Amino acid sequence: MLTCETPIPTQAIQWKCVESKIESRRLHYGRFAISPFKRGQVSTVGIAMRRASLEEVRGTSITCARFHGVLHEYSTITGIQETIHDVLVNLKEIAPKSDSNDVKEAVSSVTGPKEVTAGDTSLPPSVEAIDDSQHIVTITQPISVNIESKIEKDCGYRIENSNGCIDGEFPVDAIFMPVRNVNYSVHLFGSGRATRETLFIEIWTNGSLTPDEAINEASKKLIDLSTPFLHMRREDVSDLYPGGDESSSASAGSSSQISDVNELERKLSKNTFIDQLELPARASNCLKKAKIHTIADLLNYSREDSSKMKSFGQKSVDQVSKSLWEHFAVELPKNELHIN
Repeated sequence: MLTCETPIPTQAIQWKCVESKIESRRLHYGRFAISPFKRGQVSTVGIAMRRASLEEVRGTSITCARFHGVLHEYSTITGIQETIHDVLVNLKEIAPKSDSNDVKEAVSSVTGPKEVTAGDTSLPPSVEAIDDSQHIVTITQPISVNIESKIEKDCGYRIENSNGCIDGEFPVDAIFMPVRNVNYSVHLFGSGRATRETLFIEIWTNGSLTPDEAINEASKKLIDLSTPFLHMRREDVSDLYPGGDESSSASAGSSSQISDVNELERKLSKNTFIDQLELPARASNCLKKAKIHTIADLLNYSREDSSKMKSFGQKSVDQVSKSLWEHFAVELPKNELHIN
C-alpha cells in the first residue's frame, strides 16, 4: 500500500540571545541560540563561526612604545618600580577600542609619586580605553614619566622582534583579538524526518566589542570570504582541466595559473601561525618555547631535529607531521637541518 508523505514545512533560521552578562570591564559573556537547522548543518556553521570569531574579527592593540633615554627593555629607571619590560607587558594588557583603521598615537605624561593607569593616557578622539584602571607603571619619586604609544587595528596577533630598540622605541607583542573564547554545542529537537538541530554559541570578548557585535562581525567576514565563489563562471575555470579543444598556448597558460596558485598557497601556509595546526597543548607549548611561531619556522626543523627539542618526544613529532599534512599538505623535512 502506498502512503503519502507529508512535506516538512521549512522555517526561517532565527537567533536570540539567551544569556548576557558583564563579568568584568574586560570580560563580556553572551550565549546565543540559532535554529532550526537540518541535521549536520550546525557543525558546519559552528566550526566556521568559531574560527571567524577568533581569527577574522578585528581588534585594537598597542603595538609600540617609546621611552626617551632608555637603552634596552630590561633597563631600570630611578623612581620607577618596574623595569621597561614589565611596563611593556602592562601596555599589552590594555584593551583599546578604536573606530578608525588608521594608526593612532597616545601619550602618558605623569608626574609622581603615582600609580599610572590606562586612564592617565591621553588618547585620540577615535580611541578609548575599555578599562581605565589597567595598571601601567608605579612612580615612587617626584619625577615625570613620558610614554608614547602607537595604536593599530588588525586581526589575530603579532609577535615582534625585540632585539634592541631605536631611539627608545620598543615593539609590543600585540593581541588584536577582541574575542577571547568561543564554544558551540548541538541540540536536537523533533523526531524522525522532522528532527532538527539548534546551535548554541557561547562567546567571551574583552569588552571592546559586545558578544552580539562580535558574532555580527564574524558573520560578515564569512560572507565576504565566500562571495568570490558566487561569481565563478565556467569559462574562468575550464582552462584548468586537461583535454578539450584548447590550444597549446592556452594549456601553457593554465599550467602557469596552476603553478601560481600552488606558489600562493605555499606562501600563505608558511606565513601562518602554528596555532592553525590545532596541536595538543603540550606540543604547541614546546614549539613556542623553541621560538617556533609560524609554519615557516617549523619547516626549518626536520623530524630528527624536532625529536631533539626539550620535552618534545616522537609522539609530538608524529602529531605535528600529521597536522601539517592534513591542514597544508606539507611534510617535515626528513634530513637534519637545524640542530646538530
